Amino acid sequence: MSKNQYGFTPQTSTVDAVMAVKDFVQDSLNDGQYIALIGLDVKGAFDTAWWPSILTSLKTLKCPRNLYNLCMNYFNERSAILLLNSSIEQRKISKACPQGSASGPGFWNLQYNSLLNLEYTKNTKVTTYADDLMILTKGKTQVEVKNYANIETKNVATWARGNKIIFNDQKSKLMILTRRKPKIKRDFKIYLNNKILQQEDTIKYLGIVTDRRFNFNEDIEYVTGKCIKLIHALSKSAKINWGLRHDILRIIYTGAILPILSYGAPVWIECLT
Repeated sequence: MSKNQYGFTPQTSTVDAVMAVKDFVQDSLNDGQYIALIGLDVKGAFDTAWWPSILTSLKTLKCPRNLYNLCMNYFNERSAILLLNSSIEQRKISKACPQGSASGPGFWNLQYNSLLNLEYTKNTKVTTYADDLMILTKGKTQVEVKNYANIETKNVATWARGNKIIFNDQKSKLMILTRRKPKIKRDFKIYLNNKILQQEDTIKYLGIVTDRRFNFNEDIEYVTGKCIKLIHALSKSAKINWGLRHDILRIIYTGAILPILSYGAPVWIECLT
């Protein structure tokens, strides 16, 4: 299994995934490269997990025959039933991981594993947390990074068609970073499903916001605003109940405010120095 999948994997977290992105970007910026960050959004996510693709992945990974047959039987003859008044509609289904199933995350990782193991160019790194996919491509010039990025998005789109996955081009984001001059052209065209990806000044990945300068100031402002709203809500509650005791306020701060403030600290801690 690919080490670039950080979701549903022991001893890894969203922060590990963002740190992998950060390391790639910082090394590339220090080398004077242009970097394209492409965040792709999957329509339906777990509902689109296609069973034949999962079974193919099991074969590729040389799954023992008894476990393979067990999985094949698990997917066999499933159906969705809709009850409406006195009418019953039933359809056979061939995709989706059953909601709440213990094996669902593992099956999803099996299907996504073939995407992570595609033959990407040497200038590209791909990371994902569950279905949150980030493609990172670098180049010495704007033209070079654009060409590499379009090669990768074409390969990913081809994989998606073959595995019954749909990437939402409306929600997928693109951001270009560099420390070089001249500035990035706004007509920088990278395509997904024959549509131009919208270029953004900021991008949010796994709850952490960054901008073209890659200094995480935008994330600090985002977290500050989020905490202020929560504090105002708690203040209103305190006034309604004629004030809360200091120990209760401390519990609220420790349980609600502090986790928001400290989330992703290894990623943005350098901004405070």
